Amino acid sequence: MLEQRLIDILAARDCLRRDLELVQSLGLPHWCIAAGYVRNYVWDVLHYHERSTPLNDVDVLYYDPSDLSEETEKRYEAILKQKLPAYQWSVKNQARMHMRNNDAPYVSVEDAMKRWPETVTAVGVTLDARGELQIMAPHGLKDLFEMKVRQSPYYPDRSYFEGRVREKNWLTIWPKLELIEEDEAHN
Repeated sequence: MLEQRLIDILAARDCLRRDLELVQSLGLPHWCIAAGYVRNYVWDVLHYHERSTPLNDVDVLYYDPSDLSEETEKRYEAILKQKLPAYQWSVKNQARMHMRNNDAPYVSVEDAMKRWPETVTAVGVTLDARGELQIMAPHGLKDLFEMKVRQSPYYPDRSYFEGRVREKNWLTIWPKLELIEEDEAHN
């Protein structure tokens, strides 16, 4: 039910199909557009904002253990930037991100996403082979729609989590959000 609600909200976004088809044209294995691209738009809709909140970047995730080169990611970013320069593209192969985070190797995009600081950020959208929208949300969508900013149970650093929420100014931009205190964060 929440997944269909998210698909309906995202499908109403004018640029969504264009953006997804552009990323799909790269031929990336197991990919999605995630994080603020999805989260911010949903929060804007739930707050009845007339304009979308500007994005810092557009996060494109994929999973390819056969090529862990950062240069490959930069090449994909350059292609996307050339085709759609309005965005600051950030392309990351989740098969290599465990090295940066000092974790055991991730087994998929979802496995990497579930380790992000907030549950509401770990949401992505992709196109399946038929061109239908598909959602990736390893923590589910309840927090996103209930506007609860909760630390992921797989992310150990509470102070970093709280700092991100402050620095990104989420509680001011979207005042209906509720920051879940540490005692409640993993319930």
